[in-house]
Amino acid sequence: MLKEIRKNKFAYIFLAPTATAMFFLHFLPIVQGIYMSFLQLDQFTLNRYLLAPFVGFKNYYSVLIQADSPIRIGLFEAIRNTTIYTILVTLGTLWVGLIVALMVNRKFRGRSIIRTLFLFPWIVPTYVTGLLWGFMWQKNIGIINMVLVDYLHLLPSKPFWLLGPNTLWAIIIPTVWRYWPLSMLMLLAGLQTIPDELYEAADIDGASPWRKFWMITFPLLKPVWAILILFGLIYNVYSFNIVIMMFGFGAGFPGQWGDLMMTDIFRNSFQRWDFGTGAATSVLLLMVMIGIVNIWFRYYKSSEEYR
Repeated sequence: MLKEIRKNKFAYIFLAPTATAMFFLHFLPIVQGIYMSFLQLDQFTLNRYLLAPFVGFKNYYSVLIQADSPIRIGLFEAIRNTTIYTILVTLGTLWVGLIVALMVNRKFRGRSIIRTLFLFPWIVPTYVTGLLWGFMWQKNIGIINMVLVDYLHLLPSKPFWLLGPNTLWAIIIPTVWRYWPLSMLMLLAGLQTIPDELYEAADIDGASPWRKFWMITFPLLKPVWAILILFGLIYNVYSFNIVIMMFGFGAGFPGQWGDLMMTDIFRNSFQRWDFGTGAATSVLLLMVMIGIVNIWFRYYKSSEEYR
């Protein structure tokens, strides 16, 4: 062991600053969050912080089992909303990015300008995105209802987008708009690594464009879209900024369609001053995400070995 360290000492020296930063910025906060989940940390004990009373698994019991627990009320609605939101946003950003990447990968005049302009949604801060779309979704003065009802006449009346079941679409669409340029950029880089000879051979065999896409383009882009799906699952489960700015702090009430896991945790932690159960919910979410990431890595590894 020591001989191996001496042999690669320069590699360890260069990795040391990053490892130190990861320890203080990631590992210690995670350990602290896990410890907080076993404390009765509320408005009465917050002044003692980590010296608050130790309650064991009481916070986890409140989150998972206790029916009248305030933090459990609306939790399953938040889980449902987060699941639907994560799946649709992840797939939406992937397919929109793929379609646009296929378009801008062709040679045409002004291609560089178009590629740059398409990055605009990704450049806009999520804070601005939430505020912008929050105004656009307004029932009477929002531009979306004006276009759909007053100009295109696609709807008989102006619907509420920020109340009821439509709320979930009002969250999903801005998030897809915000993140599809990243998918486009990564998929475009992947497209440019595919040899032209493969398409030329497919043309000789008389393959249709659709068949060339499914037999050449999509399989060879798997390393890219697999990573995009993984990152999308992680980012979207922990999505917070767009929702919190669109609806204001709290993002709805328990059982409402606008509540996601992170806004539910935020509301119960910082508005109810129940940091112990908030930390317990966060730890449970962390465990679920670790399981999902491991399953995805196992699937990806096994499919690559099969190929």
